[in-house]
Amino acid sequence: MDERLQHLIDHAERVLTRLELVLPHAPRAPDWNASIAFRYRRRGGNAHLEPVKHVSTIRLADLKEIDAQMERLRRNTEQFVSGRPANNVLLTGARGTGKSSLIKACLHEFSERGLRLIEIDKIDLIELPDLVELVAHRPERFVVFCDDLSFDEGEPGYKALKSVLDGSVAATSENLLVYATSNRRHLLPEYMKENLTYTHTDDGEVHPGEVVEEKISLSERFGLWISFYPFSQQEYLAIVAQWLRTFGVDEATIALALKPSLVWALERGSRSGRVAYQFARDWAGRDHESDEALTPSPDAPAPDGLDHV
Repeated sequence: MDERLQHLIDHAERVLTRLELVLPHAPRAPDWNASIAFRYRRRGGNAHLEPVKHVSTIRLADLKEIDAQMERLRRNTEQFVSGRPANNVLLTGARGTGKSSLIKACLHEFSERGLRLIEIDKIDLIELPDLVELVAHRPERFVVFCDDLSFDEGEPGYKALKSVLDGSVAATSENLLVYATSNRRHLLPEYMKENLTYTHTDDGEVHPGEVVEEKISLSERFGLWISFYPFSQQEYLAIVAQWLRTFGVDEATIALALKPSLVWALERGSRSGRVAYQFARDWAGRDHESDEALTPSPDAPAPDGLDHV
């Protein structure tokens, strides 16, 4: 063989070897017995599922004031692990109201029946079809969990998500569902200028513009929508009390904590379940030998908005 040709072949092989190190690869299968939850991770050109060593311990019994939402997600997950038809789920609404916690609690509820959770960031959703293929022949039932999901203009991940949810020529495997949380129901931003694509006929019929239809279509591919709403004051106090009990606080101390918990919420500008949990951690960690100094006197004027508690 000509020496120059051989040199060219050798050089091409070295280039291809380097390219293989940086080009995307399909995710590697993990040790499925290592955990009940996994994270999708990509480092360089290599993707893998990383077992979660310390899985959140939250249970359905820990969650208060979202009974209707809990029942709907629990029923859907029960159908799924039982091998019956079930829907992909979009949980939307007010921040800190338990959307993500409810999914994690369902994992513990059904893990002994083969439920597994795979957490994936939205930037990796473009790899979702490869993930579907990886688990397609496994006996477990997988929930792909994407937290705080929303897309900006031009992000590619939502196209892959649409195909997996409902739209690819290949059917999604029966052992995988997508559970996503978001603070907004329509997952792509919508702008006033897009309404200009609406047209009117002489008889008054309105034809929606294609841009708006495209943006709404992603949310509609989730078969089940579960909405969460801001908590009332009494609901917030019930959640505070529940978290304090979880941290081992006695009932007498819980009673002393209620007014301070409302002050805490006013300072944070929110009565969410997340704020209640953060207060409970703070309160449970205090030295309550000095509770009298920490708690307002019964004769002291209550802060604005607390006088009816």
